[in-house]
Amino acid sequence: MSKTFDSPYKVGMYGGSFNPLHMGHVDCIIQAANMCEELYIVLSSGTARDEVDYLVRYRWLYVLTKHIGNVKILSVSDDAPEKAAYTRDYWQKDADDVKAQIGKKIDVVFCGSDYGEDSFWNVCYPESELYIFPRNGISSTEIRRNPYRHWDWLPNVVRPHYVKKVMLIGGESTGKSTLTINLAHRFNTNYIEEAGRDLSERSGTDRLMLSGDFTEILLVHKLNEIRAAEQSNRVLFVDTDALVTQFFMSFLNDPMIDKNRALSDAIDALNTYDLILFLEPDVRFVQDGDRSEIIRDNRTHYSNRLKELLTSHGKSFVEVSGNYQQRYLTAVKLVNALLGSEE
Repeated sequence: MSKTFDSPYKVGMYGGSFNPLHMGHVDCIIQAANMCEELYIVLSSGTARDEVDYLVRYRWLYVLTKHIGNVKILSVSDDAPEKAAYTRDYWQKDADDVKAQIGKKIDVVFCGSDYGEDSFWNVCYPESELYIFPRNGISSTEIRRNPYRHWDWLPNVVRPHYVKKVMLIGGESTGKSTLTINLAHRFNTNYIEEAGRDLSERSGTDRLMLSGDFTEILLVHKLNEIRAAEQSNRVLFVDTDALVTQFFMSFLNDPMIDKNRALSDAIDALNTYDLILFLEPDVRFVQDGDRSEIIRDNRTHYSNRLKELLTSHGKSFVEVSGNYQQRYLTAVKLVNALLGSEE
């Protein structure tokens, strides 16, 4: 006959700012939940401090614990401008708030071994047992300094928040699609293909596109980007964006251009890129499928029009020129700088 072991504690509490949530927190939360009938995770938020948005951190904790039936998430906030200003008056106010929200005796308070004997937990929860988890070497401070050097410390649910987005843009036959894939391979991550590559040829040529094709390109490309960022390794490479589609709507005389331009502008307003690489038309034009001979014969002109469209929408970009090797080396250097790498 097997013996049943009850949880050693009835009510437990584990709190922190989770700025950001890291693998050390994950292990502590799992263990604390195993040891309690009820575990309350308290998310502390500083309204006057530069922290990851409270709603984002709450989502992280929820996704991490939603499958555990005995975990509830609470929150407290303060207006201390920095951690050093978080005095004992703040301590007591937050502790009183937590105790009121839980509404029952807290049997155990969990914390990490980086807290001393006179810590918030000892001072404000004297009626509770203090259970200290050994420090595992993971530091929120170090992660905030450079999350890309400590990528393995970040849970999968947290990583999309820190993914850098690099967009490659340029006129036809500037090598952007190939460079996008090459960079994704170089940085061991994923990329977004140009959605219009296939959708623009439903009639065999982009010169016979329907207005609905442009609409779909805009929506599909944005959705692909959202989904891809969930699986990226530090950086996501994006081949073109909504403004390129807007450029081709004008070039190909979309009969519903006003409506599709409004959609393009709305999507562009949502788009944020950490780096935009604009590829100059100074490599040989290669006729690959249905590329425009008009653009081929006026490459600089149409490249400048695309730059003007980007600039008019407030986009800053870095011009990349030279042969394919020079472009690749320039792009790698810029991405390394973006990630805080010394390579």
